Amino acid sequence: WLANLDYFEQMIAPIGKALVERALFQSGERVIDIGSGGGATTREVARIVAPEGEVLGLDVAPMLVAEAEKRRAEASIGNARFICADASTFRLKEPLFDRLVSRFGSMFFAEPSAAFANMKGLIKANSRIDLAVWGPPSENPWMMEMMSVVRRHIEVPPADPRAPGPFAFGDLDYLNHTLASGGFQDVQIDPYIGQQAIGGAELTTIEVLDFVLSSLGVGRILDEASEAIRTKASEDLLLLFENHFSPGSGVVMNCKAWLVSARS
Repeated sequence: WLANLDYFEQMIAPIGKALVERALFQSGERVIDIGSGGGATTREVARIVAPEGEVLGLDVAPMLVAEAEKRRAEASIGNARFICADASTFRLKEPLFDRLVSRFGSMFFAEPSAAFANMKGLIKANSRIDLAVWGPPSENPWMMEMMSVVRRHIEVPPADPRAPGPFAFGDLDYLNHTLASGGFQDVQIDPYIGQQAIGGAELTTIEVLDFVLSSLGVGRILDEASEAIRTKASEDLLLLFENHFSPGSGVVMNCKAWLVSARS
């Protein structure tokens, strides 16, 4: 993630923008960003809630927290800060916050209901949570077409659709159940349907291949294969990317996410 942070950010920036616009943050609010990563959402929300409001970014990866703090300082944003912590167990030593937000950072908890119950304890009563999570895998060709290529060469066991991972909340029944069991209600969900530039619009097909192999799940699967299989699968992935490439737009594929809001 750290080595390819800018590529990830460019890829999911449109969904992050839609999340923040839908959340309708207000000046003066105190917000916690769950799974803040490199801090892009944290910084954007901090600009909106300034000058009196503030944003606290939580992430389990110390190297990402350090990078987020570096980028915050470079952007001269004084009302944001970052803590290396697990949001499923984190306890506040300060007054409760007004809001929670997470851009693709809430799908990885081993015990999601307990995690959301803990996060509920970080905010005031009747406070709002806003999430962006991936929709069903079948409606995210940007990932499934790549996985289909890999399956031509390697037997990949079917994934548990509710296991912690990018698509854990693709099933709306499970998402609603998790939020309710964590103490959230008045759930509202809007689909985000669009096209996604894999690694951003500026990458060539070869650069997209390098990005995918070094940082996405299909790359980790291929890491365990023989060199011959990796070579052939890489050739097929490159052909896939060439079929979806447009100059100035990059390798563009369809995606679907859920934009979710609820109240504690």
